[in-house]
Amino acid sequence: MKFSRLMNGSNSMKWRRLGQWCAFHLFGITLSIFLVINCTFLYSWTLKWYHVLATVNMSKIQLMHNYHQLIYYLSFPWIKHLKMTDFPSSSAGLQHFADVKNLFMLNEVVLVISGVIFFFFIRELIKTKSLWQVIRPLQIAAVVPILVAVMMSISFNQFFIVFHELLFRNDDWMFDPQKDPIINALPEEFFLQCFVLVFIFIECFYLIFIWIGRKQIKK
Repeated sequence: MKFSRLMNGSNSMKWRRLGQWCAFHLFGITLSIFLVINCTFLYSWTLKWYHVLATVNMSKIQLMHNYHQLIYYLSFPWIKHLKMTDFPSSSAGLQHFADVKNLFMLNEVVLVISGVIFFFFIRELIKTKSLWQVIRPLQIAAVVPILVAVMMSISFNQFFIVFHELLFRNDDWMFDPQKDPIINALPEEFFLQCFVLVFIFIECFYLIFIWIGRKQIKK
């Protein structure tokens, strides 16, 4: 009877630890995505680097205003309808942005829930002076974003297509510039930079805790 209880307790601890590690990684990933979504300066740089203003024949102030309208719609649940001042949208375009909004909302929900679990997990490791235990798992995990980045660099266009086919069940993401001119203001290079920045943030997240773990060992 005691052996059975010990086994049940051991299994419970394993599942608990697995859940904590899942929350750790989910928090790092969703936090990185959240930060990139709100890095509006990245889009501002894109306008300069890729001559977007000349393509859409619009001032930077106008275009940034429309971009903020789009980001506010995607990021805030209380904004129910997308309306960009200078860019009309087709029904398919609006549906795609609604689908993207749902993914953004999901990201924020997972960010909050995983963040709570992450907080108590890290607090537990600090109290038990066990932060050094994250070093090896994070060293392994840190390889994954690098591998994905390498795959992406081989053919970002193909990567981008597969990414959309996995996340969306329709073809609404294939914009017609005549019906959804906003696509002219969102060059492929902008999305590439967003992906790269997400990977950089994830790597930094892992490296910070690897550094903290090593620092604890030295003490």
